[in-house]
Amino acid sequence: MAQEVENFFGVYLLYNVNPQYKGRTYIGYTVNPNRRIRQHNRGKQAGGACRTDGKGPWEMVLIIHGFPNDVSALRFEWAWQHPEKSRRLKHITRKQKKESAFDFRFRILSEMLRTGPWNRLTLTIRWLKQNYHRDFPPKSTPPLHMPIAYGPVISKKVTETKETKVDPNVTSSEFEDDDELISMSQATGAAPRCSVCFKRMQDTDTVLTCYHPKCPMKAQIICLSQKFLSADTNSGLDHILPVSGSCPHCQQPVLWGDLIRHKQGCYHNLSQNTDSNDIEDDHWADELQTQVI
Repeated sequence: MAQEVENFFGVYLLYNVNPQYKGRTYIGYTVNPNRRIRQHNRGKQAGGACRTDGKGPWEMVLIIHGFPNDVSALRFEWAWQHPEKSRRLKHITRKQKKESAFDFRFRILSEMLRTGPWNRLTLTIRWLKQNYHRDFPPKSTPPLHMPIAYGPVISKKVTETKETKVDPNVTSSEFEDDDELISMSQATGAAPRCSVCFKRMQDTDTVLTCYHPKCPMKAQIICLSQKFLSADTNSGLDHILPVSGSCPHCQQPVLWGDLIRHKQGCYHNLSQNTDSNDIEDDHWADELQTQVI
């Protein structure tokens, strides 16, 4: 059964099964993987890329998704395509003579997932075709907050919901602790309060909830991120995304990536919607070659 994901931004790896071109690979970006593979196999006239035109059939075997927006995914795509030009991937050696194109691309990916800034993103590594599955080398396993998934995925349209309006007449100083804030909000039907700053949350706020059973924690994503980062002595000053922390209500350890995945579509308020048509992969690759990631 295919998993549905809202706000889908993914970077995929194609594998060529045409006997004439068998073994060739292609890296691209998409907001709709099922539509994108059809475009590649139908050719350039159907929206496929120039470099895949007339060389099919292609199989989309691996996709990395969970990027917060299209720019983040496109930068990842460019670096995966051009590791020799990325200042973050200078440590990766060039393709070896006996190394297949597929294995080389997988080796680059293994290093990228452990390299900043990508190692702090809430990414999911998904094998769409399990017969192409590779195990990550013991010294290059992905971070714990990046799960490895299997099977098809569907890009789901975001459904807008109308949130409760803020009550401007009540301030956070009226209540002493998180339990009372939560119970009062539930009883009165007022907008819930953030479990970190205790201020009422507005309908434009991106809210995270704890995934531990019966924990009522709700917090603004910025507040919770700052709390986790302040408690992480290894986070550094240049990071804006935490990796893990303790729930401010139940005090149980939580992974930031799991909180993000628990709240599907949590990045909707942080990024603009992507156009319903995929961006042409070659166009973006050529444009981004002038940037140093």
